[in-house]
Amino acid sequence: MTLDLTGRRALVTGGGSGIGRAVVAALVEAGADVAVHYAHSSEGAAQAVADAEAAGRRAVAIGADLTDSAQAQRCVEEATAYLGGLDVLVNNAGHLVGRSPVEEMSDEFFRQVIDLNISTAFFVTRAATKALRASGSGRVVNMASLAAENGGGPGSVAYATAKAGMLGFTKGLAKELAGDGVTVNAVAPGFIGETAFHETFTAPEARERIVSGVPLQRAGTPADVAGAVCYLASDLAAYVTGETIDVNGGVLTR
Repeated sequence: MTLDLTGRRALVTGGGSGIGRAVVAALVEAGADVAVHYAHSSEGAAQAVADAEAAGRRAVAIGADLTDSAQAQRCVEEATAYLGGLDVLVNNAGHLVGRSPVEEMSDEFFRQVIDLNISTAFFVTRAATKALRASGSGRVVNMASLAAENGGGPGSVAYATAKAGMLGFTKGLAKELAGDGVTVNAVAPGFIGETAFHETFTAPEARERIVSGVPLQRAGTPADVAGAVCYLASDLAAYVTGETIDVNGGVLTR
């Protein structure tokens, strides 16, 4: 059995940059047609579409603020209409936003982090459920984080809380959709270099310290995460649901 996604129709949220962009590329390489959602990375999404088309796949970029349920609904409808259905949903959209200790954290900041990381996944998944059920072998892959399991770095309580919520969302949804042949799993990246996330929020000296504590002695790459996503989206993982794959170089093992 090989990892073959030929003919599968996938929507990747936050697919214009970072890990999401790598996920789009990996899905395309495996044969999938893709809808690339973006909020701010319009140029990256456009390039991802161009790359997919150059590889002979069908692709479309869709801009939307997924914290707005109406826009999330529109995004899914546009993706499903363009692709002719939906087999794979990758809930990748999310952000740390910033670092803030709890005693200084505003209501607005906390709600923003929760909305960007959890509400987006809920709104999109709710809108996509009908199409995923109709697929007969639908796949949902949620993006969690090592922070969900170890509390994250300084000032990331809100983010860790949101990503821990993603794990619960994954397990509950897996049970809810199992009867229709839809699997729901999560990927929890650790320290992934080559992304704007850590360039913005992690100082160079902190990055060096983190990498020195990784058993595999290197930072992860977006492609490392994309490989796990593709596995979960494929028939190789047809009997896997409600699970989380940790992509952290051995920092945390179960």
